[in-house]
Amino acid sequence: MIVRSVLSIGVAAGAALAFAAVAMPTTADAASKYCDGPKVSWKYSLWGKRRAVTEGSEYLSKAVNEATCGKFNIRLYYGEQLSKAKENLDSMKVGAIEAAFVCSSYHPGKVRALTVLDQPFLPLNDWKTMRKVYDKLWEHKSLKDSLAKWNGVRYIQNLLPSYEYMGRGTPPKNVSDFKGKRLRALGGMGAAAKAIGAVPTTMPASETYTALQRGTVDAIGFPYTYTFAAYKLDEISDWYTTNLKAGNVNCFTAFNRDALAKIPKQYKQILEEVKEGSYAAMIAAYAAKDSVNLPKWGKSKMKAVKFSEKDLTEFRKIGGKPVWDAWVKENQGEIPAKELLDLVLKTAKQ
Repeated sequence: MIVRSVLSIGVAAGAALAFAAVAMPTTADAASKYCDGPKVSWKYSLWGKRRAVTEGSEYLSKAVNEATCGKFNIRLYYGEQLSKAKENLDSMKVGAIEAAFVCSSYHPGKVRALTVLDQPFLPLNDWKTMRKVYDKLWEHKSLKDSLAKWNGVRYIQNLLPSYEYMGRGTPPKNVSDFKGKRLRALGGMGAAAKAIGAVPTTMPASETYTALQRGTVDAIGFPYTYTFAAYKLDEISDWYTTNLKAGNVNCFTAFNRDALAKIPKQYKQILEEVKEGSYAAMIAAYAAKDSVNLPKWGKSKMKAVKFSEKDLTEFRKIGGKPVWDAWVKENQGEIPAKELLDLVLKTAKQ
């Protein structure tokens, strides 16, 4: 089993690299199979800078380019050069981009069915389970239809480690100390934060450094550990949590349906063949960043906050199932919310 990088850096890195080694065809194989196609250029919209989660996209771009002898080029545009993070779906719908990094919690009203995967404390405890649950859910018509409205189809999941918090000021000693704190908490994690008395807010990752530095928020919720370092929050923070495992957000790579339909069969084939290598690149990158960040933080002025099992149990009790139930009640009239949530839990249990 491939486990979360925060739990077993060595195992995750080794498994990921082994996975990548068999995922990509050799240059010689690729040359004979894919180099006779037309020239195609796609624009892929991302935000922020290159970081661990985008290593899957980097792998995709490089592998496709090499396998087609440079004829199929997926060019990555970082820093919201092509589109704002919250507008990638709009840009895809009008055909301005062919691919995009999308997080459903940035625009929940646009892709309501997808937000089932944004709920807090879902039992997604390792990479294998996450892949299984995500892939199963994306077979459901409501998720496909939700994205199809924006002329998009999911390509792969941009897998993320569990969320923790990093902030400034007095470190929390227990979960109740979050009461009144202003937290950047997305999707269902925002609802869970509100349940314990915090004040959640949603903002793109690219705005978090300034918000924390200026005191607009007290703490930022991010995938642990790579994102905190990627956005330099560890340079201005006083503390970070280590074992909340507050949840995750549903982020994925989406392709423009029209653009995908236009490319030749052999290009669609190479897209399928490089999927596993993309996943492996992400997982290996997380492990590599953990191996740097954790020792560095251990020597820094930041305080590592570890909560008691009693506190964690209480947090899950307040911010877990009640939040799921509220999400079902709110969305049941628009989408098959209970069916989707049950599918998540059933698949994870299997």
